[in-house]
Amino acid sequence: VQLQASGGGWVQAGGSMKLSCKASGLNFGLNTMDWYRQAPGEQRELVSSITSGGNTNYADSVKDRFVISRDNVRRTLFLQMNNMKPEDTAVYYCHVYLRRDFWGRGTLVTVSS
Repeated sequence: VQLQASGGGWVQAGGSMKLSCKASGLNFGLNTMDWYRQAPGEQRELVSSITSGGNTNYADSVKDRFVISRDNVRRTLFLQMNNMKPEDTAVYYCHVYLRRDFWGRGTLVTVSS
């Protein structure tokens, strides 16, 4: 299983950014996919999940600002981040659990105030 995240970078507070995660080596459409993030000095936290059926959930801190989605044909997971805040600054990881945890390399998102 390989997960390749992209789309990170720098944005001003209030701006938007979209992350992508291309998956291979798994039956993508059958699995729940997640985005996690880890801020400097903090533990990794779950940001959002999407099931194979398209059901979603979000951390309270990003609810109503972030939107998770998936394209099962392109085997790609997305995270649209809107109205971004400095506290969203973190390394973002895509994740899938298939008998064990698989993590993408992570992409750095920096939000300046």
